[in-house]
Amino acid sequence: MTDVAILPNLHGPGDLRGLTDAQLEQLAQEIRETIITTVATTGGHLGSSLGVVELTIALHRLLESPRDRIVWDTGHQAYPHKLLTGRFDTFGTLRQLGGVGGFPRRSESEHDVFDGGHAGTGLSIGVGLAAARDIRHSLERIAVVVGDAALMSGLSLEALNDIGHRQTDMLLVLNDNEMSISPTVGAMSRYLSQVKLSSTWQRSRSLWDRSTGSIPVMGGLALELTQRLRQSVVNFAQPGQLFEDLGITYIGLVPGHDIPTLEQTFRAAFALGGPVLVHVRTQKGRGYHPAERDQVAFHGAALPPIVDPRGLARSGVRSRPEPADAADGTGEPTGAGAAVGEPQAAAPTANYTHFFASELVELARADRRIVGITAGMPTGTGMNRLQAEFPERFIDVGIAEQHAVTLATGLAMGGLRPVVAIYSTFLQRAFDQTVHDVCQNDQPVVLAVDRAGLVGEDGTSHQGMFTLPVQRQLPNLVIASPRDEQELRALLRTALAQDHPFALHYPRDPGFGVPEREPVPLPIGRGEVLREGRDILFVGFGPIVMRAMEAADLLEAEGWSIGVINARFAKPLDRQLILDQARGRQLVVTFEESVVAGGFGSAVLEAFEEARFVDAAFRDVSVRIVGLPADRFVEHGSVSDLRRVLRLDPRGLAEQVRETLAMLRLARGSVTADEAGA
Repeated sequence: MTDVAILPNLHGPGDLRGLTDAQLEQLAQEIRETIITTVATTGGHLGSSLGVVELTIALHRLLESPRDRIVWDTGHQAYPHKLLTGRFDTFGTLRQLGGVGGFPRRSESEHDVFDGGHAGTGLSIGVGLAAARDIRHSLERIAVVVGDAALMSGLSLEALNDIGHRQTDMLLVLNDNEMSISPTVGAMSRYLSQVKLSSTWQRSRSLWDRSTGSIPVMGGLALELTQRLRQSVVNFAQPGQLFEDLGITYIGLVPGHDIPTLEQTFRAAFALGGPVLVHVRTQKGRGYHPAERDQVAFHGAALPPIVDPRGLARSGVRSRPEPADAADGTGEPTGAGAAVGEPQAAAPTANYTHFFASELVELARADRRIVGITAGMPTGTGMNRLQAEFPERFIDVGIAEQHAVTLATGLAMGGLRPVVAIYSTFLQRAFDQTVHDVCQNDQPVVLAVDRAGLVGEDGTSHQGMFTLPVQRQLPNLVIASPRDEQELRALLRTALAQDHPFALHYPRDPGFGVPEREPVPLPIGRGEVLREGRDILFVGFGPIVMRAMEAADLLEAEGWSIGVINARFAKPLDRQLILDQARGRQLVVTFEESVVAGGFGSAVLEAFEEARFVDAAFRDVSVRIVGLPADRFVEHGSVSDLRRVLRLDPRGLAEQVRETLAMLRLARGSVTADEAGA
């Protein structure tokens, strides 16, 4: 080693290209020393980061970050990346309050592509970035480093299927530290990888296939036989058949601590084009003897005591088939042209999905950033209409909801405006991706939550009743639902005109047949007063507002004066409008077609509880939450029957309000106009 330290004097990854092999070896040693001495104080993921030092150096020497994108999955192996991208001076604050994060963080550096932390998300982010690049016709290279354990997650397998099907041009680096994948490899495997990477092999294979296939009569058969023979020879000595079967070129094994070999392999892999997976063998904990011996204990983040921080070891999908009659999310037909649970007789008006899809296509004509994504349901979600007009901006990932949502995050990071249309019940599968990928990264992904509320005959597994309470917890997420089909059009424009995650809930119901209105973006978090009233205030979220208006008509016929608010937004809630309209009333009733525990009504109740502390006028206001019952599933039946049984039709809503009035012993006219205006 030279007397002059290299790591403290690096200004960025571009400085790596001027270093000699000897200097690179010294740099790797300095990185390991820095990580070990820091983690000895702060704790952290030690073993995984020590294992990827040379791999990180090789990638940063080849790629031009941040123009080229390196995605780290899982992010706990990114400590060397942080040290090479300008965070050496602050690395001692690792995982401390206000210090360097333990995972990639876009707020820290432009070289951090994605705020990660959960295993299995990187491939979906990478294919999203690559798809955005291809749609924009730009040239950045995409590399994803994925650990062998993370590769086994369902989301990773979904992404691999999509990558192979799409033939996405990207580099997949499989960091195999023998924690998951069997080490059955040998010299023949390495030899075949070099052959496959060579330009001679690529040219001769293409020439042979073209010439053999052109032989009259027997050409097709001869070509098939030679391809089978060629594949069988490769399969005999290589462990990567899964990837080859998925359409991904497999290269491996490559020694993971040999920088020149890594660079040469990565460069050749990018030259091949299409998806290439380079299987790299690394040693977890490399460079620190205790971590090498006990890879599990020294994985992190709570580590055994590091007694001698300087005790270093020197040198050393297919897509889901969908029939012509709309599928129901299980791949089974539900009747010609019918929505899930819809009677086969023609609806009086088109359903909400129709208005959503029509408006999306109209917006996509003017905004080339809009990309539609669905998870094996192009017809059911109406996305087939976008596909027909803009096939290059439509993505069907198959039955892979998690991948759909994380892919959308990558697309948004690439400058596009993804709209993910998934049934409410299936979006439950992608809760982690909504939290960790979309919301944590605060990306403008539109979640089109189709079939929100009661669905019908498909029963307990399909009712869209849980998504709203789950989503209401999430930072950065705007949640909206329209009162009618025309407001749906306006809210879709609202979602695409702002820069945060946006969940747009709508049912599978037919529309109300309201006159067409000009769809203009609406102010975020702003409700509207549909009618004034002195005695009771109704506050509704979504199309149930229209049924609440009918219930108000029934009660007004009995002498009650009822005001009605269309909230439009469950988050952010128009708190001031609701409080202003509730002043002087004794009862506020909220309406939603969602489970009542933690949903829209809970948000209104929370607003009143806060207001009671500072304003005595609200201390006598009672709040009744009307919606789907908590702590039970809703069985199958037609939507109209279910609403009748659950008392969510206009008559049932009115009955529930009457019961509440009787319980509170409120009389008609007990609140005067003067009191209401006080």
